[in-house]
Amino acid sequence: MPAMETKRTVKSVTQKIADFSRDRHRMPTYEEMLTILAVRSKSVVHFWMNKLLQEGILEKDKSGHLTFINSPVGVPLAGGVSAGFPSPAEEELRDVISLDEYLITKQAESFLLKVDGDSMIGAGIMPDDLVLVERGREPKTGDIVIAEVDGAWTMKYFHKKGKEVYLEAANPKYPRITPVAEMRLGGVVTAVVRKYHT
Repeated sequence: MPAMETKRTVKSVTQKIADFSRDRHRMPTYEEMLTILAVRSKSVVHFWMNKLLQEGILEKDKSGHLTFINSPVGVPLAGGVSAGFPSPAEEELRDVISLDEYLITKQAESFLLKVDGDSMIGAGIMPDDLVLVERGREPKTGDIVIAEVDGAWTMKYFHKKGKEVYLEAANPKYPRITPVAEMRLGGVVTAVVRKYHT
């Protein structure tokens, strides 16, 4: 281990890189890591990058660039809250949870889409919500899917009865969609994200 690096911890180094990544929306360069870690030698940077790779915190993508395996930015999970009669929120910290880790099962196959339209309001999906979509997942009847039907993309409930496949809105003013020529699935919706305040 390089001299003086015994005082650092994996957690502290991870947090410094995560803070930079969150603020800049990218990973720092090795040159920038000299400043972030307050060191003069790139050998120290190499030491910590190798350490984070060994710990399973970082990985190399197809281009050889370092990236976090899971989001290291966590939000405290302070307990539960009743949705009926109000009860005092528990102050005790129960856990720290990463929203990426909680919502995303397969990060490489997942992407977000912003909702436009009201065809799924009956499912609690409103205009301007974000939906998390997973590619490659086999849809089951009742799943909400992103699909291209006869050249137009849409988000609807997926239904399959025997050989018949059709899509259905969660709003009665929209008709059932049955493909005339073809239907191509883009993915299955696995979560909905709504922001109440900016």
